[in-house]
Amino acid sequence: MSDAQPLVPAVGELILEAPRRGKPPQHLADLTPEQRREALQQAGLPAYRAEQVSRHLFVHHGADPATWTDIPAADRERLAAALTPQLLTAVRRLECDNGTTHKTLWRLHDGSLVESVLMRYTDRVTMCISSQAGCGMNCPFCATGQNGLTRNLSAAEIIMQVVDGARSLDAGEVAGGPGRVSNIVFMGMGEPLANFAAVSHALRVLTAPAPHGLGISARGITVSTVGLVPRIRDLADMGLPVTLALSLHAPDDELRDTLVPVNNRWKVAEVLGAVWDYAEKTKRRVSIEYALIRDINDQAWRADLLADRLRGRLAHVNLIPLNPTPGSKWTASRPEDEREFVRRLEAKGIAVTVRDTRGREIDGACGQLAAAE
Repeated sequence: MSDAQPLVPAVGELILEAPRRGKPPQHLADLTPEQRREALQQAGLPAYRAEQVSRHLFVHHGADPATWTDIPAADRERLAAALTPQLLTAVRRLECDNGTTHKTLWRLHDGSLVESVLMRYTDRVTMCISSQAGCGMNCPFCATGQNGLTRNLSAAEIIMQVVDGARSLDAGEVAGGPGRVSNIVFMGMGEPLANFAAVSHALRVLTAPAPHGLGISARGITVSTVGLVPRIRDLADMGLPVTLALSLHAPDDELRDTLVPVNNRWKVAEVLGAVWDYAEKTKRRVSIEYALIRDINDQAWRADLLADRLRGRLAHVNLIPLNPTPGSKWTASRPEDEREFVRRLEAKGIAVTVRDTRGREIDGACGQLAAAE
C-alpha cells in the first residue's frame, strides 16, 4: 500500500489536498491497539486499561466515563482525557420515514460542520457517514461540492459517527427497537479517497474484531469515489473486500468533464480500468453510481453507451433520482425517462436498481443541512 501522499493540489477548480486547520485532539480510535497502550503509559496510566476503554467504546458504545464501572472512579476522567476527548457535538437531529431515518448535523472542535444519516430497513441498518468537512471535487449538482472543502476528518471523527449511531440503536432511539449497524456507506460529505490515510485507518478499525474495533464485516462497507485512480489502486492493495462505488454520472468524457471535473485528469476509460482491476483483485462487484439529471445525462443513447462500457464486467448500476438542492437548476429526471433508462440497461443485460430516496423532507442530500446552518 502506498504511503498516501497528497495528490497534486489542483485540477482546474478541484481541491485534492485539504486546507490545514486545527488538528483534532488525538483519540483512541486514531490509534492501533499498541499505540493506545503506549498513550496510556505516557499519561502515567496502566497500559492494560486501553483494552477496557476500547471495549466500552466499540462494544458498549459508551463514551461517557461515568458508565465505565469496571474502572476505578479516580481513573475514569484521566482515561477519558487521554483517550476519548469529545470530537463531535450534535447541532441538529432530524428524523423521518416514521422514525427509521435519522440525520445528524455535527459540529467539530474547530466549528466545521459534517453530517451523518442512519437508515433502518427491514433487513439491515445502514449508516451514511462523512469523510471530509465539505468537498473539493466541485461537482455542480452536489450541495456539498458547492460549499467547497474545509478540511479532512480524522479517522476518529469518521468512526465516532458510527459509534453514535450504534449508541442510538442500543438506546432504542430508532424506530424498531434496539439493533446494530450492519452496513456503512462512505457517501456522506467529502471524497473519501482524497482523505485516504484517515479513511484507510477508519476501515481497519471499523472491521477489527472487538474489543479493538467495531467488528463490522468489510463486505457491508461501501467506499464511494469520483474516480481518484491512484487511490483506487491503493484501496485494492489494502486487502479488505469493501465494495467500491464509482460516482460515474456520465458514460462519455464530454459530459463527465463538466459533471465530475476530476474527469479532466482521469478520463472515463482510465477510471473504469482501475475499477475493473479493483473488482478482479477483491472479487467484489463494483457499484456504478449514476445520478439521473433531467435533460442532462438521462438520454436513451447515454443508457446504451453506459451499458456498452459495463457489459461483461463485475458491476451493478445504482441509479439515483437526483435530490435537488434549493435554488439549483439541476433536478430529477422525468419518471418516463427514468423507466426508459432502466429498460435499456436491462435489455443489454446490465444489473440495475433505482436507489430508495430517503430523507427528502429532512434535507436528505448531503450538504443541505450544513448549508442551511
